[in-house]
Amino acid sequence: MNIVTRFLKDESGATAIEYGLIAALISVGIIAAATTLGSGLSNLFSGIGGKLDTSANAI
Repeated sequence: MNIVTRFLKDESGATAIEYGLIAALISVGIIAAATTLGSGLSNLFSGIGGKLDTSANAI
């Protein structure tokens, strides 16, 4: 009976699961931010490339 009582009071597994959920949530946030930033940078460089092409053709 003592083993069952100790098992029920042990919360180390719950703590590990909580840390895992926090890490997963942080990684999802980082991925979302990187995707948004990547799209913005892609659009920026495409615009700069288009202006360079236009100015190179004008010369």
